[in-house]
Amino acid sequence: MAATLPLILALPAIAQTPARQAAAQGIPRMPDGKPNLNGIWQSMNTANWDLEDHSAQAGPVVAAGAIGAEPAGMGIIEGSSTIPYKPEALQKRDENVQNRAKEDPETLCYLPGVPRATYMPYPFAIVQTPGDMLLTYAYDSAARVVMMTNHRPAELDTWMGTSNGHWEGDTLVIDVTGFNGRAWLDRAGNFASDSLHVVERYTMLDANTINYEATLEDPDTYTKPWKIRFPLYRHRETEARLLYFNCVEFVQEMMYGDLSQKPEKESK
Repeated sequence: MAATLPLILALPAIAQTPARQAAAQGIPRMPDGKPNLNGIWQSMNTANWDLEDHSAQAGPVVAAGAIGAEPAGMGIIEGSSTIPYKPEALQKRDENVQNRAKEDPETLCYLPGVPRATYMPYPFAIVQTPGDMLLTYAYDSAARVVMMTNHRPAELDTWMGTSNGHWEGDTLVIDVTGFNGRAWLDRAGNFASDSLHVVERYTMLDANTINYEATLEDPDTYTKPWKIRFPLYRHRETEARLLYFNCVEFVQEMMYGDLSQKPEKESK
């Protein structure tokens, strides 16, 4: 049975002038006055297929027909339509495109990394407490703790990195470092190295919408930092739950089929 995470209900706004103003805008507040981000959220874009502008096209497995085809979509890169790759990195991206059917980490059910986890076509939950925060994702049961008080540098490189958070006014800012450089940014082969530094910004626009921004800096891959921006929408279904998509069981044959023991033929 799939594991579930209950939707955490928003707390009422506190009776202070800033909170009253926020309430007028429909923004719920925690007891300490900070915006209440608790809930289940999801993007509504096609960035997981390609961060850049893209037209509809066949997917990497043509035999899958329309099921495997890719929808058209507008890019989410702020101020530009393309990622500012260094020439050698752009060549690597093009190689990734050719091999994406077997090498995209999503195909192999590896953890999605940041910021990709935020715009995959699956929901995720924010669990906000007076201390640290938890972000937990439907895809591959990925999760990360955002350290709000005792910040620390990354002790080792991982898929999801190390997240340190703080508030700038009503905006939650998460500084993420310590990546292993193996995650892709989308199915189009866009990628970063283990030098990636991501700064995320979560700002509530109203009770059910978050403006998400992420600045990506990687001197080994890009000529300059660049930013993505898109809205996140709260799930408002009755008794909404986060259902985890534990995909590893669906790729075992692809990854380890050649290692499985073949039954010996009976001797005559």
